[in-house]
Amino acid sequence: MGILIRFRLALLPFLLTVTLTLSNSAIAFNPADNYLIDCGSLTNTTIGVRVFVADAGLSWTLTTPKDIIANNTKPSSVSSLDSSSLYLNARIFDGTSFYSFPIKQKGRHFIRLYFFPFDTQDFKLTTSKFSVSTQDAMLLNSFHPRADSTTAFQEFLVNITHDSLTLSFLPESNSMAFVSALEVVSVPDNLISDTAQNVQTKTPYQGLGVEQLQTFYRLNMGGPKILPDTDTLWRTWGTDGVFLVDAGLAKNVSYSGQIDYVTGASSPDIAPGIVYSTATELASQNTTVGPLFNVTWKFNVDGGFSYLVRMHFCDIVSKALNTLYFSAYINSLSAAADIDLSSITVNSLHTAVFMDFVVDMPDMSNNLSVTIGPSNTNNALPDGILNGLEVMKLGSSGSGTGLGSHSKIKIGAILGASLGALALVIVAAVVFFFLRRRRIARKMQSKTWLPSSINGGTSLSLEASRASIATTVASGQNGNLGYRFSFVVLQEATNNFDENWVIGVGGFGKVYKGVLRDETKVAVKRGNPKSQQGLNEFRTEIELLSRLRHRHLVSLIGYCDERNEMILAYEYMENGTLKSHLYGSELPNLTWKQRLEICIGSARGLHYLHTGSAKAIIHRDVKSANILLDENLMAKVADFGLSKTGPELDQTHVSTAVKGSFGYLDPEYFRRQQLTEKSDVYSFGVVLLEVICARPVIDPTLPREMVNLAEWGMKWQKRGELDQIIDARISGSIKPDSLRKFGETVEKCLADFGVERPSMGDVLWNLEYALQLQEAESPDTEVNSINRITELSSQVENIRSLERVNEVAVGTPSLDDLSDVSMSRVFSQLIKSEGR
Repeated sequence: MGILIRFRLALLPFLLTVTLTLSNSAIAFNPADNYLIDCGSLTNTTIGVRVFVADAGLSWTLTTPKDIIANNTKPSSVSSLDSSSLYLNARIFDGTSFYSFPIKQKGRHFIRLYFFPFDTQDFKLTTSKFSVSTQDAMLLNSFHPRADSTTAFQEFLVNITHDSLTLSFLPESNSMAFVSALEVVSVPDNLISDTAQNVQTKTPYQGLGVEQLQTFYRLNMGGPKILPDTDTLWRTWGTDGVFLVDAGLAKNVSYSGQIDYVTGASSPDIAPGIVYSTATELASQNTTVGPLFNVTWKFNVDGGFSYLVRMHFCDIVSKALNTLYFSAYINSLSAAADIDLSSITVNSLHTAVFMDFVVDMPDMSNNLSVTIGPSNTNNALPDGILNGLEVMKLGSSGSGTGLGSHSKIKIGAILGASLGALALVIVAAVVFFFLRRRRIARKMQSKTWLPSSINGGTSLSLEASRASIATTVASGQNGNLGYRFSFVVLQEATNNFDENWVIGVGGFGKVYKGVLRDETKVAVKRGNPKSQQGLNEFRTEIELLSRLRHRHLVSLIGYCDERNEMILAYEYMENGTLKSHLYGSELPNLTWKQRLEICIGSARGLHYLHTGSAKAIIHRDVKSANILLDENLMAKVADFGLSKTGPELDQTHVSTAVKGSFGYLDPEYFRRQQLTEKSDVYSFGVVLLEVICARPVIDPTLPREMVNLAEWGMKWQKRGELDQIIDARISGSIKPDSLRKFGETVEKCLADFGVERPSMGDVLWNLEYALQLQEAESPDTEVNSINRITELSSQVENIRSLERVNEVAVGTPSLDDLSDVSMSRVFSQLIKSEGR
């Protein structure tokens, strides 16, 4: 239920604004998408030249059915906030709710959220705790806004790859979610470049262009506060004085002339002219007497994350070229030494430039420092300036205070440690797969199918920061686990990546149907440079599928990393995704038996992931779009880019940033960022509901109570009326006992807490049982006596023991799929009416 809060307030005191007339004022950027919403308001609200519209009766959708009016007893408390009139209203949610926006132009967008918590007789928003997410990632996780300027406003820069944006608000238990206003606004493509300098490693940080960012600080150094109407992208720039460690070492300087923008340096969209017209400068410039000193700013950030630090420079203090030299530091590490701005700007003064750096913050450190100091260049006067500064958290999912992910630990170190730990376990697998692939390679006529190598003549061609992919598949004794295609071969196989050959589009990129020279059909997934996903997913997919084989997991045939491409080639699955067979297409209907068999096959693949290795592998993105069907409708689990190794033996979970697809996410994982195999079980439970109801897991166009499939389906299941919402095309063909067992299985999978959910092996047994009940002509006493998962646990353990023995014997799980065959046979002996 949505609740409308409206404050009745007299005219606010006139806010003092600083108006600067600049000859080079830029024309405001015209965004393709420009949604400005005054949430909960009954009328539109004008802020400068922008109009925030009331969130009712518009073309986009808000899934909340009811408005209740209340009054704030202390509306004057918002008068000190920027754009204070946007905080006079709020919309409150006591359940999961959504704003949906059609997206005209995919790419970078600002998502800006305004919050002002308060207490009334009916509501206590000062204790609210909730999460905010898009379809692809969490923006705010377990967020507790406070009534101050640091948390009243949150800004995110996200890359939208869909035709619509769904902004979801999820209150925690016994709490409410709320929002006062929001913006969804397109930004120029060149606002964030793809490369920055990593301060720790002194190497380029690649892929920044598709990272999601959360703004922590945006400052106009040495000048006044800049309000949105003075910025082409409607940003707010604060002042830097409060962050100076020693203000006595710095002085403010300004310039009244014209700021020059040159191609390839900066632009009014990167930062407005007023930012470059002011600066903080070392106070003792132009003197050779006395000790050298630095000017430092210190900022409070979240430890354990990576940050983009953007420094803006413009030489407004020099009288001649090549006279200003200085250095910049981040966290006492050299970021840029002996900076000469006139050489960077092609021998000109008063020209705007910026520099991007990425810094990794240690887990236990919350202080980020930025320093400007004198250069070590001979005869250089002790001086230095900084005109503007932006600090943005990098990441693809939320933390307690906003979007982020664990800091970018060096991939090479991770892979080295992982491969060292796994070497003893998989040495036999290396030999096995090497010999097997050699046999396959002899059958291939293409001479461009080459084993992966990092030491030979066909080394990986990605940049240095991507070279660790080769370590994953070719380092040490783990070499030759996958096959490396040349780009030309895959280009030829897909008819030059013909758009007419596209068979799917995902977060990583497009998937093409392909045919190799020996007429082998393949599915070719080509990474999109603008995608939310990238190098990590590419590496994870190769690493996992190079050492995993199971008849219910999609097989990786090879990969390509030439020309900075990230391309994966899989076995071709003739019948596409399970999702496409359930809804949204004209494909033939699946019978109930076929659906059960597909669920059973998927469960086998997931059960193998959880139990078939020394350490469990958690898929982390189980959904109907990631279950593929071959020509015989046999199910295979796909897309392992987000997969993660499970906890150690002495641990109960893996602590990690939340990733996955909204609607399928385990609520416990969502809240606590603690990942277990039971997170896959929850997601699979949602898939089971999809299978029987044949509708999307999130559909904002439906009435509020029906939007979330998991919530809606569980209400009917707990009432014993699941039969009322099943797909009408199969409703008459399901036997009551089979439906009952299926519904019980779904309910167990969707339990709120992981400890209450069954293992994937137990889910598999229940689905097998549901199929047997569907096929049995008349249930007998023996069948009904085996009606509980717990009574089958001993048989499950026997099968798992056989799997482990087989795994140790060959160094990797058998290609004969002992787990698959033995489960089916033993189960049939236990429950088929004619079995015993």
